[in-house]
Amino acid sequence: MADDLRTHPPRLADDRTSLLAFLDYQRATLAMKCAGLSGEQLRRKAVPTSGLTLLGLVRHLATIEQSWFRLVVNGEAVTAPWPGEADGTQAEFHVEDADVDEAFEVWRKECARARDIVASFDSLDATVEIGGAAFSLRYVLTHMIEEYARHNGHADLLREAIDGEVGE
Repeated sequence: MADDLRTHPPRLADDRTSLLAFLDYQRATLAMKCAGLSGEQLRRKAVPTSGLTLLGLVRHLATIEQSWFRLVVNGEAVTAPWPGEADGTQAEFHVEDADVDEAFEVWRKECARARDIVASFDSLDATVEIGGAAFSLRYVLTHMIEEYARHNGHADLLREAIDGEVGE
């Protein structure tokens, strides 16, 4: 698997630079795992015991970007790009008829908006409060790295099951 979509994080950097570089690296890893696949392949439930798809992961992470950065950090009133189902399931994972281009466009837009929001804060120690809970910008960035890393592990398995491609 070609690794020309990612920039490796610097080995020596301040906290902000490190956290942002690792988050962008994880974002690029997701894009790399999806690169070169057809819409059908991106929608494929490639592991028989799981309903996960690569496209579902892209849509889920777009929703997570929106939730943490726009809703929590920036205090915006947002509407989920793929509203939940009546039974409480996460609609972003239902991709049978999903538009691939739309999913990637929403995800890229949310990533760009997140970068702008983070840049508007002077310190990683800046805090925001939502629903009586306080969060530092440092916490949110660390959580997002963890979120991507977990789901990129899923993406590794899905990609290998789809076409045999492996790689970090």
